[in-house]
Amino acid sequence: MSMQARPWPEPAPEVTAAVRAMYRGRKRELPLAVAVRDQLGELFADEQFAAAFGVRGKPGWSPGRLALVTVLQKAEDLTDRQAADAVRDKISWKYALGMALDDAGFDASVLSEFRTRVVEHGLEERVLDLLLAALRDKGLVKAGGKQRTDSTHVVSAVRDLNRLELAGESVRACAEALAVAAPDWLSGTVAVPDWNRRYGVRVNSWKLPSSPAKREELAVAYGRDGFTLLAAVYAPDAPAWLVQLPAVEVLRTVLLQNYTRTVTEDGQEVVKRREADTDGLPPGRQRLSSPYDLDARWGVKRDKFWNGYKVHVSETCDIPGADAIGDTTNVTPPNLITHVATTDATVPDSAMTEPIHRQLAARGLLPAEHYLDSGYPSAELIAGSWKTFGIALVTPVLADVSPQARAGAGFDRSAFTIDFDQQQATCPQNRTSSSWTPASQRGTDTIVIKFAAGTCGPCPVRDQCTTSKRGYRQLTVQPREAHDAQREARARQDTKDWQSKYTLRAGVEGTIRQAVAVTGLHHARYRGLAKTHLDHVFSAVALNLIRLDAFWNGHPLDRGRTSHLARLELALAA
Repeated sequence: MSMQARPWPEPAPEVTAAVRAMYRGRKRELPLAVAVRDQLGELFADEQFAAAFGVRGKPGWSPGRLALVTVLQKAEDLTDRQAADAVRDKISWKYALGMALDDAGFDASVLSEFRTRVVEHGLEERVLDLLLAALRDKGLVKAGGKQRTDSTHVVSAVRDLNRLELAGESVRACAEALAVAAPDWLSGTVAVPDWNRRYGVRVNSWKLPSSPAKREELAVAYGRDGFTLLAAVYAPDAPAWLVQLPAVEVLRTVLLQNYTRTVTEDGQEVVKRREADTDGLPPGRQRLSSPYDLDARWGVKRDKFWNGYKVHVSETCDIPGADAIGDTTNVTPPNLITHVATTDATVPDSAMTEPIHRQLAARGLLPAEHYLDSGYPSAELIAGSWKTFGIALVTPVLADVSPQARAGAGFDRSAFTIDFDQQQATCPQNRTSSSWTPASQRGTDTIVIKFAAGTCGPCPVRDQCTTSKRGYRQLTVQPREAHDAQREARARQDTKDWQSKYTLRAGVEGTIRQAVAVTGLHHARYRGLAKTHLDHVFSAVALNLIRLDAFWNGHPLDRGRTSHLARLELALAA
């Protein structure tokens, strides 16, 4: 398919006349699609997507206009078929796209092909970049000011599988792929009737045995079948291209992560499931959770446990007044999403602070102040590595998690005096440490400080300091700069001024709620990280246009609900 970049057509005269006639002299505002075309014009130019299309072949539909269709589709929560119908049926969409009344539009499959091309050529962020560039020219977004960021969970578009289901479903997926790719080879390799009896329908807990012994027996059977299938695929007489099938590699990975295979002295092969205590399991960030979505991972945030992804949303949160819109009217500009990052569910928020800042810098939209929850900043960022961006982080520091701090009794880490020059710590009883050892824990530089057992053993307040069976107190602290920054930040965040300032961050929860209500943010529509991120970017653009439409039509932003009881109380108070 080819694409010749051309300017968008102007709305057909009959379409323009119909739109103006329908909304002239009425209290109803112009539809979103019409307002976007009037205010922003050709928002997504075709040449911005030229890399995803060839120059030879059958001409395709305008990719820039397909991008706008996808954004409007997200704004109205439409399926591909409904969006294609809207292009044919809705006069407001025809106006925005510059179509004639009798234009038949395109088949719904074109939207899926467009998304695939965008992902394959790394253009997921292009629509958000183009919108922000247009808004920057209008003065609605700019560098400096305030922004806030928060993350939320995204449940994958595949079933949640336990380890037993994962093993059986991986064998079934591989057998299904081989049955399609090489049916003659498979029928000569395995007993098809027997395999169809075991793997003809999907594996789920409703049909699995309830007895632990029988479930373990079935798990071993899945493992044996999987190893048998892989042995046949990798055999010298098998077609060499079979090993390149994605389902084969998935099965190999699942077996490696969940099973061990040993040979006894008498030559018998023993297959058993891996146990975390004896055999070890791969870390969660590497462990496959489904044979159908290789990017989804199990994650946890506070009390939420899910299989899928995590999305990080950054938005402006300024109230700058009139000069931001270039006139003298006292109108508050809307809060606009400036960045969306999608990760697998295992990525901690603290790992995303610097990537978010780098992307905002690339867009020329670095904030002067960035509001984050306690999950984002690491000690190094607070200590100063983020200063290269010139941003003030407004965020609470993670609390001390020592047993003494959690209990609110005894001597926590703040009760000790740390002398970095002498490389020693002094306890509340004025005793000094016996060792000072630099270390690295989870990729972070730390210092492990120990007190001698002879010092802690006879201490009269030992029970308030440690109950360790080792008989001595041990501290783990950050290097000097990070340690001092943490201490200062903890003292600062206890002040009323800081707490009052930090309340501005809470508004991002409303953005996430709007994204969930309008675009279904908590549930992935597609499989794979790339397409899920593409969906999140288009969702962010759709939310921005919805907010801009309210701004253009003079609707108040961030309206809170007032219950009837609250109104009654106000009336009685008056």
